[in-house]
Amino acid sequence: MRSRTTVLVLGAAQFVMVLDTTVMNVSISQVVTDLHTTVAKMQLAITTYTLVMAAFMLTGAKLGDVWGRRRTFAIGLCVYGLGSLTTALSPNITVLLIGWSGIEGLGAVLVVPAIAALTAASYSGTERALAFGLLGGIAGAAAAAGPLIGGAITTALSWRVVFAGEDVIVVAILLFVHRIAQPARTASAKLDLIGTCLSALGLGLVVFGILKISQWGFFKPIGAPTVAGKEITPFGVSLVPFLIAAGVIVLGAFARWEQRVARLGGTPLLAPDLLHVAQLRAGLSSVVSQYLILAGTFFVLPLFLQLVLEENALHTGLKLLPISVTMVLAALGGPRLAQRISPRAVVRIGLAFLLVSIFGVMSTISLTLDSLAFALSLAGFGLGIGLVISQLGNVVMSSVPESRSSEAGGAQGTAQNLGQSLGTALIGAVLLLGLTTGFQQRVEANPALPAQAKQELKTGTEGGLQMVSRSSARKTAQSAGLPPDQVNAVVTDYEDAQIEALKRALLWACSFVLVGLWFARSLPDTPLARDSPREPATGLEHEGLAQPAG
Repeated sequence: MRSRTTVLVLGAAQFVMVLDTTVMNVSISQVVTDLHTTVAKMQLAITTYTLVMAAFMLTGAKLGDVWGRRRTFAIGLCVYGLGSLTTALSPNITVLLIGWSGIEGLGAVLVVPAIAALTAASYSGTERALAFGLLGGIAGAAAAAGPLIGGAITTALSWRVVFAGEDVIVVAILLFVHRIAQPARTASAKLDLIGTCLSALGLGLVVFGILKISQWGFFKPIGAPTVAGKEITPFGVSLVPFLIAAGVIVLGAFARWEQRVARLGGTPLLAPDLLHVAQLRAGLSSVVSQYLILAGTFFVLPLFLQLVLEENALHTGLKLLPISVTMVLAALGGPRLAQRISPRAVVRIGLAFLLVSIFGVMSTISLTLDSLAFALSLAGFGLGIGLVISQLGNVVMSSVPESRSSEAGGAQGTAQNLGQSLGTALIGAVLLLGLTTGFQQRVEANPALPAQAKQELKTGTEGGLQMVSRSSARKTAQSAGLPPDQVNAVVTDYEDAQIEALKRALLWACSFVLVGLWFARSLPDTPLARDSPREPATGLEHEGLAQPAG
């Protein structure tokens, strides 16, 4: 490989970008305690972080064309470092939202597409495939090692040390940025401000709506927002579907606006012809589905381990160690495998492991999670995710020429972070909503509880339930003045509802494995490592939609 320094510098930045979210997931309980906040607000912070990146990733990619990709990479690292420092010093959840979800997220939107574009500009042919495979392996390693690294440091010291440590890594990366070749800037590139606003608003409404399912309900209101003491329930329905529908409408307006800008000879935020490239569409769709599965699973499992089983951050990381080991091995070995068989075949093998493994996790979930079958299922999950992720970066970036690598990198970053935000919001919402409805149904059917106690419990949980340990649930039931036999009945119902809710959340994750299999049929069926980069055949030049190279 011509320049190992380049891929190592970009790989270090990739590692930090991915590590960040997984570290926060295993630190949830300590952050909740330290900042005197709630799990729901932490879910909001995690979702907002990835949402900011998904909403503005296209803008970050375009700024890479305007400012120059290496300069944008360096600026993004500086912004990200400022956000990490703010997060480390956060006195409350509001400052954490500003530092982590806001400033760090905005830094990442400059760094992530620049990583893809600089890699595409620095390497070609087999070297490019290996470089993207290595970056995919590093991303898998970061996602896998995050729980262990974050768990160990959080338990021994504090979650704040993790974010302060990120600043040290960022400074080290900045010292080597000058070693990366500077691709030529696109002279005609301009920022589409209206497109930026429309895409951010549309994505924000969709993901925010999904996030609120657990609190407001999807159709039937369970805890509607209030304004001046009046609940907001349009036509007696939850506000959620209206938020999602509004987001879809705004995204439709964004698509129409981008077509208009391209037709008039302007510079759209996302060139319409780009999404007409079949390989790119398949790659991006696969990215969304796989990161949705990864983020959703990495949200609900640590939540269950810490808040229900009362494991500390280190033990949580150790429980998830089988995922870490196999994901690293698969992500690093996947690129070499793809030199012999096609990305489509590798992805299908990975998805098959995922499907079997998620069912294995569902069948072994208990209030101990100590079985060998559970550990083996986690190992299979890591193997499947690692194989899939190792392929997708090269699939996306090989679908376009180097002159359009910033656009493809921005689209890939958007897909990745949209998948992460949707995974945290959707799978988390299924978990918390399932817990509430499952508990209420069990209480209603429990013959050990009198009618008055049933009504009080149902009324008291209309605003939703949180995941808590057996001891916390018992204390809450006792504080309500229930006699011992009824306390035992309530705690049993609550624990059963927790297990069922977690299984339901994982079942939803499993359904997106099937979605991934559908998208995988359009992935390349020949090894990309043997191919040289090629121009995408969009067939749209006669319509004036294809953008000029460079």
